[in-house]
Amino acid sequence: MWPCLTWVGGTLLKGISSVISFLTIIPSKGTELDVVAKNMYLFPIVGAIIGLLIGGAGYGLSLYVQPLIVGLVLTGALVIMTGIHHTDALCDFADGMMAKGTKEKKFKAMRDPAVGSAGVVTVVLYVAGMIMSISMMKGLVLLEAILVSEIMAKFAMVLQANRGSSAWQGLSSPFTQYMKSPAKLAAASALAIIPAVVLGGITGIIVIGATVGMSFLLLAISKRSFGGISGDVFGASNELVRLASLIIFASR
Repeated sequence: MWPCLTWVGGTLLKGISSVISFLTIIPSKGTELDVVAKNMYLFPIVGAIIGLLIGGAGYGLSLYVQPLIVGLVLTGALVIMTGIHHTDALCDFADGMMAKGTKEKKFKAMRDPAVGSAGVVTVVLYVAGMIMSISMMKGLVLLEAILVSEIMAKFAMVLQANRGSSAWQGLSSPFTQYMKSPAKLAAASALAIIPAVVLGGITGIIVIGATVGMSFLLLAISKRSFGGISGDVFGASNELVRLASLIIFASR
């Protein structure tokens, strides 16, 4: 029995470690894409870790520093912590959405290393929204908001991987393949929904509803525009769900 528990525990820790390394700038050994994809259901745990780190810092800063400065510092910290990958994905997603023509032309616009005007405007609005929403909260409320928003942002990607299919062979392919398991979706749902309700109460429930709604909306938009989802769609969903969650908390 004990060797079995040790093996399960070791496998779980390896999965969490690989997912942390994939979603953040925290290094880890052996971060193969297949390993990360198989453990995608653990994304909400990484969201909780990021939320506790950034939210904890925000809790302390908000008690002594001007709100707009707190908003700027925490927004920068979140972007840096995730290696700017998701923010870059949001930029590419916007460029692809605004490109006129066939799915191939939209794909080309997303892959173009040059940033288009749609991407620039979208990122500017996103950063402004993050700074303003964070600056409207302080103390324990700010900690709860950042923690829940990070968990739900990661859950949105899991939900999309379960319900969607890849637009083309690429980064998203192994995730959409391995996340079709109902058991993994159930585990990810529990890891996301329980803390959101416990920490946020009614607001947490509203955030859950917004997360599910936005996830399916972006899934439908991506299917219509690109034929399915991609790594950029995952990253953009992470950023947009996080922002929406923070706005909901700031508005309560």
